[in-house]
Amino acid sequence: MYNKLLKNNEIRFSVAPMMDWTDRHCRAFHRVLTRHAVLYSEMVTSAAIVHGDREHLLSFDGCEQPVALQLGGSDPRELAEAARIGEDFGYGEINLNIGCPSDRVQSGRFGACLMAEPALVADSVAAVQTAVSVPVTVKCRIGIDDQDEDAGLQHFVETVAAAGCSTFIVHARKAWLDGLSPAQNRDVPPLNYDRVYRLKMSRPDLRIEINGGIASLDECQEHLKFVDGVMLGRAAYQMPWTLADVDRRFFGALDGLADRFEAVEQFYPYIRHQLDRGVFLSRMARHMLGLFHSQPGGRVWRRHLSENTHKPGAGLDVLKDALDMVRAAARPAIAAE
Repeated sequence: MYNKLLKNNEIRFSVAPMMDWTDRHCRAFHRVLTRHAVLYSEMVTSAAIVHGDREHLLSFDGCEQPVALQLGGSDPRELAEAARIGEDFGYGEINLNIGCPSDRVQSGRFGACLMAEPALVADSVAAVQTAVSVPVTVKCRIGIDDQDEDAGLQHFVETVAAAGCSTFIVHARKAWLDGLSPAQNRDVPPLNYDRVYRLKMSRPDLRIEINGGIASLDECQEHLKFVDGVMLGRAAYQMPWTLADVDRRFFGALDGLADRFEAVEQFYPYIRHQLDRGVFLSRMARHMLGLFHSQPGGRVWRRHLSENTHKPGAGLDVLKDALDMVRAAARPAIAAE
């Protein structure tokens, strides 16, 4: 199913790779909400994979598929080796991070700063494609610093596409590497969705997906009039129930979750398995805090999880108690309607 989504002209919906957020437990929970959205790992550096604890960095549960591995790095040989290892672990796509603006990433010469070195990115794409059989994609910005958004982005994409990359996920903001923090780079540079649309118009042969500042599935549908795919970031994490309607709206699914309570209950088997392996409940429950966002009982849910999931021995009873509290809080709201 995963490669089919890349090879055909069908749309793609994905959840953005987000450092400290989209770990394996987050992805397992998101997979409860949507069967078809493509999920991404947090960015992992090629050096960490080649020289570090691969099992810790790359292991994931089969329930997460389709899942892609995002790599950071600038050494084509090392990226190729890391990609080969990632494919062996079962990832269905290798994505190169050419968009992260953090100081740490710049000092390692990868992320958004590589938009100034399209030839090196092209060499990296070519090396990775030689090493793996799964699709190789690039996630980038529309530019950095004083680059011209039109000429700079076009040159970058043309150069990297010539090396064999046919899928670009474009965050529709510049990254200001000098003067803005990573957090500011997520909000301060203005969004320019039209630039991404024009990229698709100029290269209809490429798969162009859009990312950045998208807050709802309605907005996703508008973007899909102009591009081939959409990637949802913070909205998917902070309001995860948004993902529960993805399969119906974008993939024609006729079934789905009845409500948020069912979503939690369907996550129980995964949680139970991880608890048996010694994983703390808090590591999984933190990704569920926003599930009842803007719903009666949402504050009670967040407070109970925040105060109790980190306690020694915390288990499914904490979640079950929290659900009971949400139901109790929702009753007055329902009675008042």
